[in-house]
Amino acid sequence: MTDPVNKEDELAGTEQPFVQHLFELRDRLLRSLYGVAAVLAVLLFYPGPSKLYDLLAMPLVKALPEGSRMIAVGVVSPFLVPIKVSVLAAIGLSLPWILYQVWAFVAPGLYKHEKKLVLPLVAASTLLFYLGAAFCYFFVFGQAFPAITKMAPISVTVSPDIEAYLDFVITMFIAFGVAFEVPIVVVILARMGIVTIAQLKSFRAYFVVGAAAVAGLVTPPDPVSMLALLVPMYLLYEIGIVAAQVFIKHTKAPDEGAEAANP
Repeated sequence: MTDPVNKEDELAGTEQPFVQHLFELRDRLLRSLYGVAAVLAVLLFYPGPSKLYDLLAMPLVKALPEGSRMIAVGVVSPFLVPIKVSVLAAIGLSLPWILYQVWAFVAPGLYKHEKKLVLPLVAASTLLFYLGAAFCYFFVFGQAFPAITKMAPISVTVSPDIEAYLDFVITMFIAFGVAFEVPIVVVILARMGIVTIAQLKSFRAYFVVGAAAVAGLVTPPDPVSMLALLVPMYLLYEIGIVAAQVFIKHTKAPDEGAEAANP
């Protein structure tokens, strides 16, 4: 015989004291830090901070004129900047583990239909962020840096500072990583009922204008870099519309399904 309480609310009886939630949050934060520390320890040993920075700087170094090299303006920059790269790389590589800890913390308080929505979104957002950063590194930098260095006057020696380059690269990685989250934003807005699928389709022209403005602000001043961000953002917007239709269909709450079946 089915328990009517469990039938009405599958989370009934799973409440925990507030202090217990704090302990759980502390444990999840510590596990996240341990994961980052473990990855950092590996990176510091192999390939090492200097090699990591060389890998990060490779697209620019290849584009520099023959005989030019990057410089370190700060006294401790040759030591601190590669360490910063190692820490940021450890956080980036640990992102799936960190997000899993977040998921494990919130999952007990979610209904089954909510888990069907949240877990795929967490996994997809992580993958899309990685794809955005990889696209920026392998394609955008390869196109933008040669164009930028060729614009330099003959009287100017192109020797970028290593710390300024790191700041620029991190900004670009974040910009492209966040830009590639467009499908996630579209799905969430549609699933929450803020916009409808029909409205999303009608907003295409406005989205292109907005995406062009964003691309012009965050990318280097050349048309190739701007289009390299604009085109994927538009394609991802279209993917988001299709994904939103699928998610809305498969993540309805039981009462929503009943209403849809008996209008």
